[in-house]
Amino acid sequence: MDPNDKQTTVFVSPTGTGSVMAMDSAYDVDERNTGKDVCVNSSYCGVLPARFIAEHSPRAAIGMDCGIGPEGSAIAGLWYLEALNIPAAVADVMTAHLGNGVHLYENGVISFANQLALDCGVLPGVSVKDAAYLLLEKDPQEASASEITNRTVMETSENGEHIIATDSIAFGTDEDTDTNVLVTAGHTGRSAVPYLLKCRPKGFICSDGGKGLDDSGVAGLYIVEEEGLAGATVDARLARMGSGLSHYYDGVISAVNSCAASKGVSIGMGAPEAASLLLNN
Repeated sequence: MDPNDKQTTVFVSPTGTGSVMAMDSAYDVDERNTGKDVCVNSSYCGVLPARFIAEHSPRAAIGMDCGIGPEGSAIAGLWYLEALNIPAAVADVMTAHLGNGVHLYENGVISFANQLALDCGVLPGVSVKDAAYLLLEKDPQEASASEITNRTVMETSENGEHIIATDSIAFGTDEDTDTNVLVTAGHTGRSAVPYLLKCRPKGFICSDGGKGLDDSGVAGLYIVEEEGLAGATVDARLARMGSGLSHYYDGVISAVNSCAASKGVSIGMGAPEAASLLLNN
């Protein structure tokens, strides 16, 4: 073993997909890792270290969240890597030593993951060791952006209608028309209106997009109420835009049109309760 080698092999896949390599810094990822190794590096996962990781395109990467920081700067590289089709996750900085890749591998606990890593089963609370195994042996879904809708049934009524969480109102379909309640994760400005009128769900909950100038982020609510569509928005400060599941679990109602209000939906209500009222009334 080369004493100057900055990488430590901590696990070798029995199926031959590659290895889990521990290293003290994201800058220690190199051409040996391209396309086959999971690189467990005890750096923060901001955009700059992510760029160094991406230069060598490993199979996947695990770093540290370093307290997340203003504007999520310490984990922003997760989504930089996601855009380059590299699964990535970070561990809670209080669970392992910064600057010690082997310690991170042996002790770290995952706090955040990009969608590609989530697709492989890497969830918050999983050990770094288990996460590395998953990233080594599982492949994320290969599909275009329009094909990855993350449609998930959250509740089903007695007559078989559903609450469906999905990442965009653009993913509404004919099967939702007058039947399903959609909880989606884009703003509700006027550009959302054609999608709402195309699929015409039984009800909908979207984001208020921070409301915006002249409440432009919720304008679509009141345009579609003229067509009889019941809808509400959740506060963009509390639910992650782009994640339908976050809008369902974390959403708090911030605006309601008259059709939704007539079904009992009110400002300050949690999204699960509001969606259930839209489904069952």
